[in-house]
Amino acid sequence: MFEDIPPIILVALGGAIGSVCRFKLSGFVLHQTLEWRFPLGTFLVNVLGCLVIGVLAGLILKFEMFSSQSRLFMITGIMGGFTTFSAFGLETFYLIREKEFLVASSYVLGSVIVGLFAVLIGFLLVPSSD
Repeated sequence: MFEDIPPIILVALGGAIGSVCRFKLSGFVLHQTLEWRFPLGTFLVNVLGCLVIGVLAGLILKFEMFSSQSRLFMITGIMGGFTTFSAFGLETFYLIREKEFLVASSYVLGSVIVGLFAVLIGFLLVPSSD
């Protein structure tokens, strides 16, 4: 089905679909939970993304389903556009599955701590409006 489509187009099309789905789902959840302080929309998108990428990985590894082009479209494109947290979850899962516990722990802690630090640095790089 996707054999004649260049990989970059597959990723771009899938990314557009995933991004729109994330926008619609998180927006819907946000409007249902306006009084909450917890960012439930983003949380649900991340958890749902992890569930779906887990199902896709299971189908690929256990049943050798989907061509490499289909995988690009679905995993890198749609799931990457929906939430890159699902890729983080899948990569961590693979590390744990391979008993690379130290690498998996470093990846999780490093991603969270360094990621938050990068947000802080990025925020501080913007001059104040005073």
